[in-house]
Amino acid sequence: MEKKKSSKDTTSNLFNRYVWLVDIIYRRGKITFEEINEYWQRSLLNLDGEDLPLRTFHNHRQAIEQMFDINIECDKRNGYKYYIENTDDMERGGVRSWLLNTFAVNNLINESHKLKQRILFEKIPSGQMHLTSIIEAMRDSLSIEVTYQSFWRDTPNTFEIHPYCIKVFKQRWYVIGYSPYKESVLIYALDRIKHIHINENKFQLPKNFDGEAFFMDSFGIVAGDGHKTENVLIKVYKIQDSYIRALPLHHSQKEVESTSDYTIFSYHIKPSFDFRQELLSHGSEVEVLSPKWFRDEIAEIISAQYDVYQSSKK
Repeated sequence: MEKKKSSKDTTSNLFNRYVWLVDIIYRRGKITFEEINEYWQRSLLNLDGEDLPLRTFHNHRQAIEQMFDINIECDKRNGYKYYIENTDDMERGGVRSWLLNTFAVNNLINESHKLKQRILFEKIPSGQMHLTSIIEAMRDSLSIEVTYQSFWRDTPNTFEIHPYCIKVFKQRWYVIGYSPYKESVLIYALDRIKHIHINENKFQLPKNFDGEAFFMDSFGIVAGDGHKTENVLIKVYKIQDSYIRALPLHHSQKEVESTSDYTIFSYHIKPSFDFRQELLSHGSEVEVLSPKWFRDEIAEIISAQYDVYQSSKK
């Protein structure tokens, strides 16, 4: 019989154990160490089928606090039950929530082999392979040299950028960085990067740079295409308004009017290319009311589309 692989504390195994532990405690709310150990006995991470030593558990608690800034506290008055102290921070979203949810789901799937063919994922472009290098460069404040194949060029171009932050939008990763050559902050899709190299050139992240603020009035990834922030009104007809109400198009979304036939939503946003494409994707279920220039722009595109389909009938 083939011997199981050792479950010694390799870096990868430790990381997975940290995520597993946070996930168990977070989902249970409050849990005793004995109950945690019972879950550990059933986990595929426990390759040797051993108990979880109490000392190891407390070492994991300290490492989790340092790595994720997540505090696992003990309620000694209620049966020595462990709980996550700062769950509100996790539930607000952000990188910690995304990271833990991703790894928790991955661990759960790995522990349920029979379900693997019944859980379907959307394919993500290969650009995510560059994430590690970019995050390392961001951590150490080092510039990166990238060979980038733009959609608008026939051949790749190599240049240096200072990586400020990364963002995911519609299953694509992007790096937002300062270009010393163009002296401006630009956005690059990771799946367009052919090669990446971390330089020894140090850079300083501007104190006034905030990634969330940079995209505050933007939809998606387009932030600097010259559009000013405006109040946009759209009319959404039934039943599509229920979907947009449940999954807002932008954090500024407000419900202005609601009838049995439609709902009017308002946005404080830059009417950029990305936002225009999103509205067009909803077809006749969404009508732009204002500003007038944006409504006229949408109408011209729809008219041009109509002409295309009419000409194809001839």
